[in-house]
Amino acid sequence: MRGKTPVIAMVTAGVVGAAAGGWPVVRAEAGGGSGPSMRTQLSSVLADQQWPAPKPGSWTPAKPSADGLPAVVDHIDTAERVVFLTADDGYTYDSEFVDIVRKEKVPIMTFLTTTYLKGQGQYFLAMRNAGSPIENHTVTHPNMPTLPLEAQKRQICDSSDAIQREYGRRPQIFRPPFGAYNHATREASKECGIRSIITWTAEFYNGTTGPGVGFNGFARADGGKGFKPGDIILMHYRKGLAGQLRMMLDWVKQAGFRPAALQNYLPRSLGGNAPDKPAAS
Repeated sequence: MRGKTPVIAMVTAGVVGAAAGGWPVVRAEAGGGSGPSMRTQLSSVLADQQWPAPKPGSWTPAKPSADGLPAVVDHIDTAERVVFLTADDGYTYDSEFVDIVRKEKVPIMTFLTTTYLKGQGQYFLAMRNAGSPIENHTVTHPNMPTLPLEAQKRQICDSSDAIQREYGRRPQIFRPPFGAYNHATREASKECGIRSIITWTAEFYNGTTGPGVGFNGFARADGGKGFKPGDIILMHYRKGLAGQLRMMLDWVKQAGFRPAALQNYLPRSLGGNAPDKPAAS
């Protein structure tokens, strides 16, 4: 994504995702396929993970919107050299990716399009237990501003219902497909229990080609280069995700940054874990 053009970036991702669908790493648990089951492959990662809180005085929490609707957040105001990894959609079920997140303790937030559950609830349970909150990315990934209010509400509420049924927690955070939203999106989000809408400052075009940055390219929304403290980075569940995550982690480390848990830098009023008034240093 460059500037204010997340729609273009995400449309490209959607086209690639449709072409790259299928079962690149593990087979569905249901259906009688040969080889180890999803549960067997993921047994080593079925335990809850927690992440450290930010250092006192190192950040300023985002504030609720004055109009009472969910605030839109695209970065975290922090002095720490941290970035926040997020992964959208869910059409690739890569057990090696979960294993990396678990074993190497990588904080990453999942925005799940619930049509991709497709009997694979165990996979995203493993992601949740590896430390990835499962948040809302609609049911079928439509361009939200093209829909009337009630249709937007169905997309968001039905997705939250599905996630709550599967994992026992109702999402508090929403990411609109393509980064596209309007006033009705914010209204629908509030009615569905959403407290904040999260977009991004940079995109890693993992497994696809980004405008002007090539295959597996990285682009900032502001047109700059590299990472900035508080960046929210967009990735997608695509074929080859485990290797792509390692690539991103290498870039982050080489730049002198580290991944941090986005939920620990979001105040409770916006659906995170942090106090609304953090302690001073």
